[in-house]
Amino acid sequence: MIKPLVVIAGPTAVGKSDLAVNIAKIIGGEIISADSMQIYKYMDIGTAKVTEEEKSGIRHHLIDVLNPDCSFDALSFKNLATEAIDDILSRDHIPIICGGTGFYIQAVTKDIDFTEEDNTEIRKDIEAFYEKEGMDALFERLRSIDPESCEIIPKQNIKRVVRAIEFYEIHGIKISEHNKIQHQNETPYNLAYFVIERNREDLYADIDRRVDIMVENGLLDEVKNIISKFEFDERAGIYNAIGYREILAYLNNEYSFERAVELIKQNSRHYAKRQFTFFKREKDAIWLSRDNMSKEMIIESILNVLREKHIYE
Repeated sequence: MIKPLVVIAGPTAVGKSDLAVNIAKIIGGEIISADSMQIYKYMDIGTAKVTEEEKSGIRHHLIDVLNPDCSFDALSFKNLATEAIDDILSRDHIPIICGGTGFYIQAVTKDIDFTEEDNTEIRKDIEAFYEKEGMDALFERLRSIDPESCEIIPKQNIKRVVRAIEFYEIHGIKISEHNKIQHQNETPYNLAYFVIERNREDLYADIDRRVDIMVENGLLDEVKNIISKFEFDERAGIYNAIGYREILAYLNNEYSFERAVELIKQNSRHYAKRQFTFFKREKDAIWLSRDNMSKEMIIESILNVLREKHIYE
């Protein structure tokens, strides 16, 4: 039998987590977080991490797994998520991947092949370039060879930028082209893939409000607490996390606290835009809009698809 898999994806602040919990309650599901930052311990406020109350007794996987001085990537996610899927199915429950990190989700749903040829010398040369010239120059180097990847990879994600440049220099083809080929893979799952959307103006307003709540709830103190416990370089997870890297820059006297909050909002909106761009390319996705559907209508639409696919009777 083909393994069932439900995906509830979408941009930040669109209401995915609450929806996934409601679906899990009905179908007997467990949730696998596809949030690249909720994987980290101690990073709670700035990631809007689901609370125990919000979980409503539904088991969640891949939350609070790593310390924030560690790095994490799509291959690591694929391995852990695949294990979690099998674990959930062994209990006759339905796995539900929920999150906004599109490439992580795609790694599982398309069974992306991460078998790759490393070249230590090339990587060292690229890393030396980064150490000498800095983040902006490294990102422009990627843009000069693979501008399409720059639409998806944030320049702050040094590990991914280095890897994309390395891939091109080893193979002579852009990693974005390689990913397009992998994207054509057929899914190995009985897949029901949903993307929740909302009009940009309302979504961006919700993002701004959520950032204000994070600040009120103690984001600054959370960051101070984390940096008191760990030592970081710019490849650590915390430097890739919107909300944390801006506060770190404030603490390093790069700009005012008010400017840091403004940048968190701006970068969160830009991230949501990149998420929309990524998910629009997912041919298996069924789009459901909060603009013209109530939560109850969205839930019923999802359940109807699950019934059609015999995931839920």
